[in-house]
Amino acid sequence: MTDSRQPQPQPHQRHQSPARSGEDRSAHGGRQQPYQPPQAYATAGGQGGGGQAVRRPRTGARTAPRTRKARLRVARADPWSVMKVSFLLSIALGICTVVAVAVLWMVMNAMGVFAAVGGAVSEATGSGEGGGFDLQSFLSLPRVLLFTSIIAVIDVVLATALATLGSFIYNLSAGLAGGVELTLAEDE
Repeated sequence: MTDSRQPQPQPHQRHQSPARSGEDRSAHGGRQQPYQPPQAYATAGGQGGGGQAVRRPRTGARTAPRTRKARLRVARADPWSVMKVSFLLSIALGICTVVAVAVLWMVMNAMGVFAAVGGAVSEATGSGEGGGFDLQSFLSLPRVLLFTSIIAVIDVVLATALATLGSFIYNLSAGLAGGVELTLAEDE
């Protein structure tokens, strides 16, 4: 990278006579030295060497990097954004619930739990002519999944409504008490 600035006069050249500055020019081969700004740190090649600046640590100075921290306050929660996020999260929770119930039902059916419990319930509720309550037909997979889906839909509606109501209540209490304070730190 080249310096496009015009050469600046050196501070010591302003106070010299014109005859003296001519002597300096002839001593340096007839050309004037470019302006060198004062350096904050000593350079490796001296003042005129053009080397890289080297910073020397002070004695007793802390060498561990400092972590910047900021204390922030959650002043308001937007109810519309809370409603959208809680709706999507409750839909995900409902889907997870339906899948978990289906897997649990298949595992319990493969282990023979429904057959064993169904036989015991049928004997306990049956009369002398037979009959009794058929637990296996009552707890069939389609019926269990339908019941679980209804519960999941109710959960989506309730969770969304409660989260939105909670954001309104938070906004009211944050107006009185100031909100929740957070301390954030920058990772290095």
